[in-house]
Amino acid sequence: MQYLLMIYQNEADYGKIDAATGKKMLEEYGAFTQSIIQSGNFKAGDRLQPTTTATTVRVREGKTLTTDGPFAETREQLGGYYLVEAKDLDAALGIAARIPGARFGSIEVRPIWVYN
Repeated sequence: MQYLLMIYQNEADYGKIDAATGKKMLEEYGAFTQSIIQSGNFKAGDRLQPTTTATTVRVREGKTLTTDGPFAETREQLGGYYLVEAKDLDAALGIAARIPGARFGSIEVRPIWVYN
């Protein structure tokens, strides 16, 4: 079964980390990504640009409305994701717990609804 692992973090806090910590975090993400590629769990994954680059789209009464930024004000923002293949939810949760960002943010794990 496929699961989307959504990585949430506080952008303001993340922006305050020093270069050495940022480099270490990037190395940890690289190692994690390689490990799930090698295990066969990896399907896709990417880091997202900051929320300042986001645009939210709504259609109301046939009119398309756009707003700069994310849909909701929150303390944590969606910063990236992994799409993984896992035998069950417990396996997906185990993978999510290994994502480096889980130490200072949160990882939402959601099963993919596959249309036939």
